[in-house]
Amino acid sequence: MIASEAIVVGAGPAGAACAFELKQRSIRTLVLDRSPFPRHKVCAGWITPRVLDLLALAPERYPHAMTRFDRLLFHLWGRTFAVRTRQYAIRRYEFDNWMIARARVPVRTHKVKTIIREKGRYIIDDTYSCRYLIGAGGTHCPVQKTFFNPTRPRCENALVAAVEAEYPWDCRDRRCHIWFFQDTLPGYAWYLPKAGGYLNIGIGGKLARLRQQGRTIMDHWRRFIETLYLQGLIRSMPPAPRGHTYYLRQPVPRPRIGNAFVIGDAAGLSTLDMGEGIFAAITSGIAAAGAISGHTPLSFDRMPRFSLPAMMFPPWK
Repeated sequence: MIASEAIVVGAGPAGAACAFELKQRSIRTLVLDRSPFPRHKVCAGWITPRVLDLLALAPERYPHAMTRFDRLLFHLWGRTFAVRTRQYAIRRYEFDNWMIARARVPVRTHKVKTIIREKGRYIIDDTYSCRYLIGAGGTHCPVQKTFFNPTRPRCENALVAAVEAEYPWDCRDRRCHIWFFQDTLPGYAWYLPKAGGYLNIGIGGKLARLRQQGRTIMDHWRRFIETLYLQGLIRSMPPAPRGHTYYLRQPVPRPRIGNAFVIGDAAGLSTLDMGEGIFAAITSGIAAAGAISGHTPLSFDRMPRFSLPAMMFPPWK
């Protein structure tokens, strides 16, 4: 049996941030993730100035490509609004690997199947043991399923289905475009050029609303690709998109049960307007580490529920 004081299940931004903070507090920590790093991750990779502040990271010190946007183009009901802002984009393939390397804790490739609580400790697959267990495994996190879902299931009306593609592309238009409710999509779509010659395009919509429409997210994807082509933003078919699901922000009355915690997408913390999840992931990871080291309750009540106010009126530096 491999024992650790804390085990974090999931090595994305939430799990890596939590592991980093636990390490700073001298709490012996092990991270488990089902995939070896670096690994591909479907995500627009939106980074706000608030994220950089949390990481105490200046953009020029980030070792990989980071794209800065000083203006965003919002498209809504046939009208276009140019908004001054200060935002960034990264590739999750690079960012997640940098985050977990920054934590400097042991990371093991392991797909968690069963978790039991026994004599005040959590036993994972008869192989790992810990006093504190942090679920950072995303929408399908085994910690959330085992300890939280039976009594506190997440609201299915807040579940978003998303598909996106990120691929090398010589972008004619280097601006960031965001569409709301395009072609009856119950959500938003984006065109996001990134440094290094990559383009990320994608759409996300509430799954319950899609079912009411009798349409799938792939139906909307095909319409979206047609729109990009007609507007001259792309000149050929992109590669097949990858899909994933996540929960928009919802009440999390108890993100802690005993010494088990859920953070990031496992808790359902993405913003209600933009589905932004990286800031919430890192904030919740830091908060969970503080609750463990300080033996205090954990609450996400003060976490921002919307992204647009901070995007449209960012703290200029």
